[in-house]
Amino acid sequence: MMYLHTMVRVSDLDRSLRFYCDLLGLQEVRRTESEQGRFTLVYLRAPEDLDNPQPQPEIELTYNWDPETYDGGRNFGHLAFQVDDIYAACQKLMDAGVTINRPPHDGHMAFVRSPDAISIELLQKGAPLAPQEPWASMEKTGSW
Repeated sequence: MMYLHTMVRVSDLDRSLRFYCDLLGLQEVRRTESEQGRFTLVYLRAPEDLDNPQPQPEIELTYNWDPETYDGGRNFGHLAFQVDDIYAACQKLMDAGVTINRPPHDGHMAFVRSPDAISIELLQKGAPLAPQEPWASMEKTGSW
């Protein structure tokens, strides 16, 4: 068995691509549009996985053309991404208006939410970074 992808339904494809690609750094690897099914599928990968000859895990963004409401994004758990510098990643997201729900108090782990309320875990690559302000004393917000 091989893990292939995680599918998440999104309500605004452009907004979601901005979050996953521009802010998190994933890259679109393929797209399928179905006139008959009235949906668009966009597959994303981490940049480090693009040149790997072996199949790599992907995120499938499913955009249904007919309006739907998706709530309770946490019902499937969360997506997790390893980052080179958790403080820089959180600062970039915060500067773009993303709420840091669980700040990286420990220099190791943080949680944010996608535009569709999907919980996103960020994990520091390698050893945790030394605690830093404002992160060390920042309050937790909402749920993750």
